[in-house]
Amino acid sequence: MATNTPITSTLTEEQKSVTGKALQDTLVDLIDLSLIAKQAHWNVVGRQFRSVHLELDELVSVAREFTDAAAERATAIGVSPDGRAETVAKTANTKGFGEGWTQDSDVVTAVIDNLQSVIGGLRERVQATESADPVTQDLLIEIVSKLEQLHWMWQAQSV
Repeated sequence: MATNTPITSTLTEEQKSVTGKALQDTLVDLIDLSLIAKQAHWNVVGRQFRSVHLELDELVSVAREFTDAAAERATAIGVSPDGRAETVAKTANTKGFGEGWTQDSDVVTAVIDNLQSVIGGLRERVQATESADPVTQDLLIEIVSKLEQLHWMWQAQSV
């Protein structure tokens, strides 16, 4: 494990600490969200299989894209991102997803619950980064905006 810090930051140590934590928490939530969506994608069954199956791929793509953005922002401010499976399993703020075949309506409910959990954490981080690093705050706002759009679309299927 490297102990040196080859990437420096223009942020103060306090700003870097607040922002780094926000980005790390976002990173693990998004990694887990993508894994949850992929697990659901492989196991969904039911009358709405095809549409739910395809929508899960969209969610995976969005989560992976923003995962990379969060990790690269952390790196840019001199914080080493940690996306290891062990770290994700211990620290993600998601609700999870069960094993085995899952009815399409249950998949929709699980996705809504997981999105709501991730969005809740992101909204807290938007507030935390407001003065610490507005650049990171902008990124988090962009992520929240897209995830809230997806949350709406998934909810529309459940009514």
